[in-house]
Amino acid sequence: MISPESDAHTCRSPFETGCAARWERSHILLSGVAMKIAATMRAMCLALIAVMASSTPSSADSGYIHLTIYKAGWIIGGSGGGGTLDFHGRVYDLTTGGIDYGLVFGGSKTELSGRVRNISRPSDVEGVYVAGGAGLALGRGARAIILTNQNGAVLELTGRQVGLMANLDLSGLAISID
Repeated sequence: MISPESDAHTCRSPFETGCAARWERSHILLSGVAMKIAATMRAMCLALIAVMASSTPSSADSGYIHLTIYKAGWIIGGSGGGGTLDFHGRVYDLTTGGIDYGLVFGGSKTELSGRVRNISRPSDVEGVYVAGGAGLALGRGARAIILTNQNGAVLELTGRQVGLMANLDLSGLAISID
């Protein structure tokens, strides 16, 4: 005869002879494990929320930016232009310049506008923005790009490009306030 505590006997129901105690023990064990998992998940969620809240700069703000960039090159390219930053109701003039290295051919004019995030003061937009990319503009084309500089400023820009430009390059764009 197989005892209720034997490993060879499988209880399919608590109503089987000798299975009520084993069934109850396993149910209590499983409910305890489920409660521990739920408590751990709650603690992890609270910790994640606390980390996210503390990593968000409380003084960071956003503004609007408009850039006009002229670009030309043959293997090595250069770009220059200007634009404006609208931040807290004031407009600041900007100067842009940069260098491209890789497969660069042609010339273009690009007008970009959009939002700049994660800035506390206008000077936060100053710096070098680096991007690798590939593109072809023949006539008119649409552009969209997201760039970040060393100060943490994030540019979210869209616009249009006019000209003949083929590129597969690494580009650097420096922005400074006039």
